[in-house]
Formats: sequence, structure tokens, C-alpha cells
Amino acid sequence: MTLVPSHPQPSNGNNLRVKKYRLLIIFFMVFVFLALKAQQTPESFISHKVKKRETIFGITRSYNISERQLIEFNPLLEKVGLRKRMLLRIPVYKQQKKEVIDALVVEDKGTQIYIVKPKETKWRIAYNFKITIPELEALNPKIQEGLIAGQQIKVPIASSLTPSQTWNSEYNYYTVRPKEGYYRIEKKIGVTRKVLDSLNPQISELGLQVGMVLRVPVEAKGELRIENDLLVEKLSLLDSINRFKAVKLAVLLPFKANEIEYDSIEDTQKLLQTRNLHTISTDFYSGILLAADTLSKRGISIKLNTFDTENSISKVNRIINNNYLSESDVIIGPLIPSNFDFLSTNQKLLKKPKVAPLSTNPVSLRPAVFQSVTSKDFLRARMFEYLDRKLNREDNIVLVVDSINRPVERELLKLFPKATILRPEKSNYLIPELVDSLLVDSLPNRVILESQDFSLISSASSQMSAQQSDLREVQLFTTYRGNAYENQSLSRKQLGSLNFTYTSASLPYRLGTYNDFQKRFIKVFGKPPSRTAIRAYDLTMDLVLRFALTGDLEKIDTLGETDYEENRFLYLRQNNSFSNTGYYLLQHRELDIIELKK
Repeated sequence: MTLVPSHPQPSNGNNLRVKKYRLLIIFFMVFVFLALKAQQTPESFISHKVKKRETIFGITRSYNISERQLIEFNPLLEKVGLRKRMLLRIPVYKQQKKEVIDALVVEDKGTQIYIVKPKETKWRIAYNFKITIPELEALNPKIQEGLIAGQQIKVPIASSLTPSQTWNSEYNYYTVRPKEGYYRIEKKIGVTRKVLDSLNPQISELGLQVGMVLRVPVEAKGELRIENDLLVEKLSLLDSINRFKAVKLAVLLPFKANEIEYDSIEDTQKLLQTRNLHTISTDFYSGILLAADTLSKRGISIKLNTFDTENSISKVNRIINNNYLSESDVIIGPLIPSNFDFLSTNQKLLKKPKVAPLSTNPVSLRPAVFQSVTSKDFLRARMFEYLDRKLNREDNIVLVVDSINRPVERELLKLFPKATILRPEKSNYLIPELVDSLLVDSLPNRVILESQDFSLISSASSQMSAQQSDLREVQLFTTYRGNAYENQSLSRKQLGSLNFTYTSASLPYRLGTYNDFQKRFIKVFGKPPSRTAIRAYDLTMDLVLRFALTGDLEKIDTLGETDYEENRFLYLRQNNSFSNTGYYLLQHRELDIIELKK
């Protein structure tokens, strides 16, 4: 009996077809392998000599190869990194099909997606990824106008060729200018060659090159300003003026005099010495006159009209109704906030730029109102941000707050819930034994003092300074430094020993020898300038230059930050009004006061 298999067996013809099919698969796989192998095998090589400021990323983009391909034929890169004048072998591959090229685009460009962080700058991103700003902009044409927090951009895939030298907030950064060597940089920002070389190892490999971004010590600044950790030239509106224009300036001050007709600095000098005028007004006016004289020598004339408000709203009203202000380009004053607010409500002056000159208390921000002094609230908010960022919650944080500043104390406790409260006595005096018991040796002591009472400020600073030792570290802060700190009896040495830190709308009065501005003021008026006179000088210089440059103070916020003798201006638009947000973050060190990075 013949058994019939349950499954049919393939015939010889079927077996032959299966074998042919298998051979075809094997042949195809070999073909693909050889094709891929051929694609990875260069047809030839190009020699490339590394130039100044070139990067691996830039070289791979120029030759349309990947970083992996460059390293494969230049293994020395992995050992020593990219160096100036290094000779590289650049592989040249057979022209590939478009679909293959498209598949390799990501690898060839060697990029990845990076999300821009708040307040991050192009130079900082470029520095971290070892490329230049032009290379970053070439990858991302849309960022030429600026970055936006949360924006997705292309950056090079991080390389492991050399140790990463990323941005660090503990340093400042400086971009080498054309024709600058070690000597010029030292003269400009006060950093020696030895320090530069130690902080920037790339100098020994590539030399000091134009456009190179260098790390410098945080205290290095010279006459430059700090912008997002980068040292940049101060904006000089005076050097930007390319046209001559007369500016009609009206000034309203409470002289409490019957008439004011000051035609020249010389006449005013006599008046300042002989007439019993209101001190603040005369000081302010002297600063305006010196600014007008400075500007006139640069071809910018000021048509100055001065009015005595007599600290009276009715007098201010008469000045307005007589149309004395109608032809003015800019109105400065009145000094007193209530008088200023009255003037700013007048419909005749609705579109006229009206500048609040001295008050740190916010005025009503109506149309065309300019709050020229950075407000207390803004300064305090910036200091809160600094304390939140810099203070360790595990340190011994002590709050010394008088009864008037209890709301500030509550806000500080939200930041530092473990803080210790040190209550002053009714006479605003601190008991030494209590101070000693609350400060410790095992941790840094961070004392935040909130008071505008000189007695408490003096008591706290002297006692905290006395507690300072090799075993006990004490540092003093305040969220608002008011006029009480200007008292000459307050020891600058004690504040220096405590590294007293605060925000300020202006720089402190200079001690020691007079600078050129002070010498000129003394020569003209016969006495050193007061803080009020310096303030008036800086404000007038800034307002007139901004108006002369733009022809319209409505564009005041487009010109960036400016610095003068003691005051900084950076205006923020709030609907149709403007507030100055320029400020300094300052710290006492021994007998000096230095500006910290924000």
C-alpha cells in the first residue's frame, strides 16, 4: 500500500525557483552592501589648512560632510582638538542620489534642536556651542532680529573633541576688537596677560584673535558696561548726533522768587552765592545750565525757559493758562509730585513730554509723562530677584526690620521662611548680646536690613561689623537704600567689611580727588556739585540728546541704555507713558563701591 503524504512535496521545478529566489536576495544584499560601502569610501581628498576662528562645525558645513567623517580621516582631532594651521584631510565622496542626500542632511549638518531660555543671548549660545554668531544666524536666519524665549533653533551637536568651555555667570566676557592686543585690553578693562591666558586656554592654541570672546574676572569692567555678562561699550548719544538742532526746554522749579531771568552761567554763579533761594532748586538749575553749556559746545543749542512755581498749584495753573509752555519741546518739572500730577492732567499739555525730575515715588503715568527716576518699587523688586538667586536657603538669614517696613518683612519671609527675625528696640537700637546670640560661626550669616532710620542703620552696621571675624562671616543687604545712608557719620569702612549690597538709581558720590566734571563745576560755580546738581546735569544731557537724535521723545525707549556722571537711563514704555528702569547693583568692598553683575 502506497502512503500518500499529508502535504504535497515540491517538484524539482519548484525547488529550482526557490534557489533562484534566494540567490537574488543574496545578490541584492551584496549589491546594497557594496553600494553603501562605496558611498562611505571617498573618491579623493582635499587638504584644508585651519584658519583663524574656524570651528569644526563650520568646516564640516563648508565641505558638506559630517563631523564623524572628518574625524575618521583626521584622528588627531580627538586627541588635541582643532588647532590653528592644522592640515586636515577632507574626504570627497561620489555624488549621491538626491534621496540619499536628503536622508543624510541631519547628519551632514550635525545639528540638533535647542530651546532658547529666558534672557538668553545669541553670543552666549554661540559661545556654549563653540561657533560664531554669524554661523548661528546662518543656521537660523529668523534670529537675526533677535531671540525669543521658548524659540526652537538649530545648534551644532555637542562635540566631545575638547573640554566644553561654557558660559559661567561667575565671569564677565569680552570680545576682542580689531588691533587689540594684551596691552590695550589691560588698559581698557584692567586684566593682565597672565590672567587672560589662565582663563582662556584657547589663546595658547589659536593666539589672541579679533572677535574672540574671552572670559575675564567678574570685577573687570573698566569704563565699559555689562550687558547680559558681556562687556560692551557705553552708548554715547553725544557721539551719535549728526545734526544740529535747537531744543526748547521749559523748567518749572520752586524757587519761591518773584522773577527769574538767568541769561548765562556767569550771572547764575553770582545769584547762587548771594540770593537765599531754595537749595534743591538752585542746585538743580545749576546742573541744567552746565549741561546746556556742554551741549552748546557740541552744536546743540537749548532755548531755556525757567519758571518759578513757588511750590503752588495755583501758580502752576497760571503758567499753563498763559501759554508759556505751549511752544516747549520738553517740560521738566515741577519738582513736587502733587504739582507735577496737576500739570500732567492739563489738556493743553496732553501731548507735551512732561518729565518728573527727582521723585523716587511714582507719579501718575498719564500720556507723555516720563518718570525719570527709577522707582523704589522697581529697585526693590530687582533686589528681591537678586536675593532669591544668590542667597542659600540653608545659610543663617537674619531679618532686621523696623515697624514701618513690616510689609517688606512679610515678602522676605515668603522667600526665606526659615529666616530669623531680629527686632530692634523702641529707640531703633540693637542689643549687642542679642545680635551675638543670633549670629553663628558654622554658617554664613546673611543679614537683610530694612529701615530708613539712621539710628537703626548705624546701630546695625556697627554691630554686624563688630561680629565679623575669621570664624564668623557676616554680609549685609537691603532691598532699598534711601537717603539715610547718605549721612556722613555712617562708616563706609564698616559697610565695606560687610560687603553691603543693594540696588540704586544712581552711583554713590565719589570720594577723594575730583573728576573732570566736578572740576569744571567748581570752576564755573565756585563749589562742588551736589547730588541734585549732578542729577540735573545727567537728566538734561540725556533728554536733550535723545530729542536731538530722534526729534520725538516718544521714541525714547528705542535708543537703549545710557550712562552719565552718576545716573543711568533705560526707559520702558507703559502705554503712552515712560518709566526709567536704569539701575545699579552695588556692593561695598573695603573703602570702594563696585558695580555687580545683574
